[in-house]
Amino acid sequence: MPELCRVGICGFDPMLVKGYTAQNMRAIWWHISDELFDEFDMKPGMKVTGKLLKIYSGITGEESSAPNEAFEWECSKETGIVVLVPADVVHAHKLTAFMFADLQIDTIDGKDVYPGEDKISKKWWPDDKMKLDYTLDYIG
Repeated sequence: MPELCRVGICGFDPMLVKGYTAQNMRAIWWHISDELFDEFDMKPGMKVTGKLLKIYSGITGEESSAPNEAFEWECSKETGIVVLVPADVVHAHKLTAFMFADLQIDTIDGKDVYPGEDKISKKWWPDDKMKLDYTLDYIG
């Protein structure tokens, strides 16, 4: 069974995100769990596959959409702990650095994650911490 995780989405100010995604540059990302980072000896450019299960608003902490769509995203050029979200996904789901996502991590660098096991990330973002004091809206 893959790893299930809830992550805080990271990124730049929405105005920068608008410009960076227009140039297909890095704008939004998330951090893979320490356990997967260590177990898979994560390196820059490795591919991570899975499903984007749910997206949560950082304003309300409530689920804003449930795309349940497959993905294949790359780690950054600098480190294997940062997984980049492509520009088309940022635009399709109006992602900002003030949101959260439930993800299912199936493979890393072509290798199955936790085959035959059920795992929930130890870094699961807590429900009571999903309503942020400060947020900025997506700029399309």
